[in-house]
Amino acid sequence: MPAFRFGVQLSRAESAEAWRETARKVEDLGYSTLFIPDHLDDQYAPLVALAVAAEATTRLRVGSLVLDNDYRHPVVLAKEIATLDVLSGGRVVCGLGAGWMTADYEQSGIPYDPPGERVARMAEGLAVMKSLWATGTATLEGRYYQVREAIGLPQPVQRPHPPIIVGGGSRQVLTIAGREADIVGLSPRLASGHVGPEAVASTSAAHYEERVAWVKEAAGPRFADLEIQCLTFVVQITDDRDAAVDRLANVMSVGPEQVAETPVCLIGTPEELVDTLEGRRERFGINDIVVHEGEMVAFAPVVAALTGR
Repeated sequence: MPAFRFGVQLSRAESAEAWRETARKVEDLGYSTLFIPDHLDDQYAPLVALAVAAEATTRLRVGSLVLDNDYRHPVVLAKEIATLDVLSGGRVVCGLGAGWMTADYEQSGIPYDPPGERVARMAEGLAVMKSLWATGTATLEGRYYQVREAIGLPQPVQRPHPPIIVGGGSRQVLTIAGREADIVGLSPRLASGHVGPEAVASTSAAHYEERVAWVKEAAGPRFADLEIQCLTFVVQITDDRDAAVDRLANVMSVGPEQVAETPVCLIGTPEELVDTLEGRRERFGINDIVVHEGEMVAFAPVVAALTGR
């Protein structure tokens, strides 16, 4: 099984220096990667913020969870990612998604096409970027992109390209992830365009087992080389795991068993969480766990115990 790695998702900071200090703290605590999402609400612009975080650190990888393909043309994005990879010394992770949050599209005026169309467009964009990175050129006469002898310079340091994350909760996107990504992100179902009852219901362990099966089917023999990632919703370090699970189950309006077993929740002592994560790696293949800034210090003992194992 792939060794454990851990990341922290951040959105912004109080100042430029606070952003740099937080990036250094993420690195010092032993996390492998600083991630940032890609929405139009109160957060930093991803690529600029990641460049500053990379400059403030020496080993920390920087990545996106995930860039919305609909905001950016793949020829332009490929150049920006490659440039960041060069200037960071090969520390970029490229997460790409089809877009899901309706508020982003309402604010920007970008058409919110049906999910299947957005995912198909993302797949074309990813094909263009992979060709630019790997071969230095790309030509595609697709449904969404018509790219003719585009030049892929600079070339990224990481060959044939920076690690690519693709993830989601639907069979369509996870099939693409299984075929094309290096890291597959397992997520709840977000077809409604916001985090609501549908998304919560889709966090059960059974749903995650089904998603892993879709990835395996699509990946075939390459499944053994994939990393499986999960962005957590809740991390609670507590000595009374059962009580915390019951409280969260009431909030989520689901049974305690679902809270205890879902990969998006981590509740217990550091020692209990070590056992939990080892069990989930065995069950779901999840080795890449992402927490949020508010939890990263309390969760650091788990990172220290499991990184590289």
